[in-house]
Amino acid sequence: MKLIAISCFLVLSALPIKSDAFPIIHHDVHDITRPHSHLVVNPTSSSVLLGRRKNAKTPMFALPPSPLSSSSQPLFDGNFSSISDGDNMRELMAVRGGDTTSPTSSLVDKTKAFVSKNFFLLGMVVAVSLAKLFPELGKNGSLLRPELFIGKYGVTVIFLLSGLSLKLAELKSAAKNMKLNAMIQAATFGAWPFLVGLPLTKGLETFLPNLLPKPLLEGILILMCLPTTINMCILLTSASGGNVATALCNTVISNLAGIFITPALLLRFFGKSIELPFFGLVSKLCNKVLLPVALGQALRATPMKDFYSKHTAFFKRLQEMVLLGIVWNAFCNAFTRGLGLEFHHGIALLIMLPLLHLGSLLTLFTLFRSKFVGATPGEAVAATFCGAHKTLAFGLPLINTIFEGNPNLAAYCAPIMLMHPLQLVVGSLIVPYFAKITEEKTE
Repeated sequence: MKLIAISCFLVLSALPIKSDAFPIIHHDVHDITRPHSHLVVNPTSSSVLLGRRKNAKTPMFALPPSPLSSSSQPLFDGNFSSISDGDNMRELMAVRGGDTTSPTSSLVDKTKAFVSKNFFLLGMVVAVSLAKLFPELGKNGSLLRPELFIGKYGVTVIFLLSGLSLKLAELKSAAKNMKLNAMIQAATFGAWPFLVGLPLTKGLETFLPNLLPKPLLEGILILMCLPTTINMCILLTSASGGNVATALCNTVISNLAGIFITPALLLRFFGKSIELPFFGLVSKLCNKVLLPVALGQALRATPMKDFYSKHTAFFKRLQEMVLLGIVWNAFCNAFTRGLGLEFHHGIALLIMLPLLHLGSLLTLFTLFRSKFVGATPGEAVAATFCGAHKTLAFGLPLINTIFEGNPNLAAYCAPIMLMHPLQLVVGSLIVPYFAKITEEKTE
């Protein structure tokens, strides 16, 4: 036994510790062989001591003071049941100057942080990839019924949460901001058709007549006359930290106004007299948007308000998941149905439409952030998304109703069918940029 004790002493002596690291060393080998010998901490010197469990007046070894010496709490108080083996080892390693960070755990933590920070963009890649690999699984009418569980129930939950999170005063304030609301609607129904649609289609027809056929150019002009999206504007605004109340007010205004303004614009450009089922469209808008928001507002008077506040991060991630589900569904439909385009026409639209959308986002954001408008960063983000998006849910039925029986109907639908998933991708890519600006202004 003495031989074992001497061996332990020699091993400890061989450790790379400075010569002054052991202020007290006693060579009573019998002490270390006695039962209940263990490490204790001297709170006055913050040194780890090796001695007897009880009445240890003469410790055998004293390890050097640790950087934690300023703490009033000892690292170990002699009670082995009060601290886990893993924590004990890590703290003792820290005292001896060892590295407590495992390379594997460090890599895992960094990976988790990266995924959490870029969850939405990574989710976009996964959603589009899955849509390309298994398009039949996510199309409308498939076994999973995404148009029902995502397009209907999921979106309803999002609007309910929007109503639950918004204060009534915020909604009133957004509705009263007449200047900002008027500018958003002017961008939707004025700038898009007259400043973008007409010059673009006329210019392409004049200078690049072989790039796109006339029916596709007319389809682009029809696209410019449509109101804004409902789901995308609110979801992207929320993901960017923008003013959801402004987005909600303007999506409702735009889609209500679109019942009258869009047919009037198409009459102006194509000379068609159009009658739309006004009450049917209003009823659909109320059921899809206004009713869930009103229910969410009513829930603010219940304990659900506090529950939502405590789990805001979870509900925000839920909104992102619903948005990714909509992207997945949209691309599955696009990959399975096709657009009926020739290859070079499809490539031209794939280049032109994203550039148009990105240019509109940056231009409108610059405009709404200007001193002339006087909008807050959150309001500018909401106004940008509302002014730049075009709706598929409203546009496709409208085009089918107006141009039913027209031989160019597929070409008229192609731009909005292609624009819908593309603006989801472009809008999602710009979310981190907008989020950074809104966070900086909030801080």
